[in-house]
Amino acid sequence: MPETPRRKLDVKTLLAYLVLTLGVVVTMFPFAWMILTSLKGVQEIFQLNFIPQEPTLGNYSEVLTKTKFLVWFGNSLLVAGITTVSVLFFDSLVGYTLAKFDFPGKNLIFLLILSTLMIPTEMLIIPWFVGITDLKLTATTPGAYFAIMFPGLISAFGVFLMRQFFESLPTDLLEAARIDGMGEFGIFTKIALPLVQPALASLAIFTFLGNWNAFLWPLIAIQKPELRTLPVGIALFNGEAGTNWGLIMAASSLAVIPVLIVFAIFQKQIIDGIVLTGMKG
Repeated sequence: MPETPRRKLDVKTLLAYLVLTLGVVVTMFPFAWMILTSLKGVQEIFQLNFIPQEPTLGNYSEVLTKTKFLVWFGNSLLVAGITTVSVLFFDSLVGYTLAKFDFPGKNLIFLLILSTLMIPTEMLIIPWFVGITDLKLTATTPGAYFAIMFPGLISAFGVFLMRQFFESLPTDLLEAARIDGMGEFGIFTKIALPLVQPALASLAIFTFLGNWNAFLWPLIAIQKPELRTLPVGIALFNGEAGTNWGLIMAASSLAVIPVLIVFAIFQKQIIDGIVLTGMKG
């Protein structure tokens, strides 16, 4: 069999590999440091050993048994999960309406929605807090959960993203479904949504990560310790644990697991979305 010709590495290709490798090292170093530090004992943490000499799972055991980590974890999972489902449904519905229906004031409504992206979150915290206080949402547990979630139940960025993707769908396909007698909601759920799965996957990840990592608003809105979300719980646990970085790193390492799972599930759709975006126009 003839030998396969070897591809020569030119200077530009070699330089590209070096830059990418450096980027991977810089990106992964804090994550690796967090994992390895979580496996160290108290005395070994302040030594200069990057790899633990006597690895232990004691920090993880202490975090899971002596703190309310599982309660914080469940609260964050509930808040991020419900918010993500709400954003996917309502943002895609609004985006579809703005993209495929003609009605007076459509462009103005879209402009007003986009204008909310220019308002800093810090400026909205006081009106949000006054609203949940006047409605006494924090007086009950269901109300407190809703108080945490309501600012993110609908996303202006999600409306923009879904509108752009829905506009790329052929209108003739939707008209054919209408001629066949399918209702508008059926067209939306059975035809339009399956064709924009990459956009839905990207929006799901952005929304889940944003709510999973949210700190400022849950810190202000939460009045009951048992309703703390994971970032708030870890931050307050940081103050309680003092300099016990092993426990803090163990808690942070466990908090990353859902993020990795969500990305692993939707990474194919994200790549497809990037490919489709590059093919538009």
